[in-house]
Amino acid sequence: MHSTTTRRGALRGLAGLSLLAVGACARQAVPETVPQMQLIGGVPVDQIVPGYGLIEDDGYRLPPVPPEYLQGVNRRMNLRYTGTEAPGTIEVDPHAKFLYWVQNDGNAWRFPIAVGRQGKSMSYDTVIRRKEHWPSWTPTANMLRTEPEIYGGFAGGVPGGLANPLGARALYLYQGGRDTYFRIHGTNDMASIGNSGSAGCIRLFNHDIIFLYPMVPRDTLVTVRSYDESVRIEGQALANRGRELDPTYVPPEEIYAAAARSGPPQISGQ
Repeated sequence: MHSTTTRRGALRGLAGLSLLAVGACARQAVPETVPQMQLIGGVPVDQIVPGYGLIEDDGYRLPPVPPEYLQGVNRRMNLRYTGTEAPGTIEVDPHAKFLYWVQNDGNAWRFPIAVGRQGKSMSYDTVIRRKEHWPSWTPTANMLRTEPEIYGGFAGGVPGGLANPLGARALYLYQGGRDTYFRIHGTNDMASIGNSGSAGCIRLFNHDIIFLYPMVPRDTLVTVRSYDESVRIEGQALANRGRELDPTYVPPEEIYAAAARSGPPQISGQ
């Protein structure tokens, strides 16, 4: 986890210098020590972005999101909705790296997202049929078949918790009664938000998926913007936001060790 350490000190100048008239030397003030800035999860308290602070959730402790990941549009916002979807719809823009939860008042909650390799192939409407707190994760049969060197070590599944790649919440997307294996979920890879990642579906900061999760009922429609729609609505610059991240690989033993340290899984579906 990325952390920033800030140390402040103060030094009195020579304003307090006094000269004694006879047989005296200059006397310099003794420097005073200012207490070190308080840190929470490696983030200075005065740099915590509202809405992205410490969260205690189902027995897990999520530290604040470092402010360098929340610059500009890379944080949730409630703003005027300029898209075309009906209220109560989730609209994913995989090009501008945004997810919109459309409201009844003409506004929408906009969340920055990371778009994984699977998420790039989302091009059709789906419906949320399943919701999970601190979900477990098991590679699909296709993952195990096509990339056994990457996913074979996880064939037994990873329990829910801080080390799980699905993060704090997951929304499971279906077409009719068929699981598409697309997910909207949290992530521990905070640097990926606003970019295209090497794996995964549609990822949000854990803080954002926790915020969104209770508002979204099952059977919510999820739509996907085309590139042309993204350019028209967001503009050329935002429609090409982010960069392609290099693939990362974490050995199974590291994931399982971290999962064991994070405590027992706290899983409950809704």
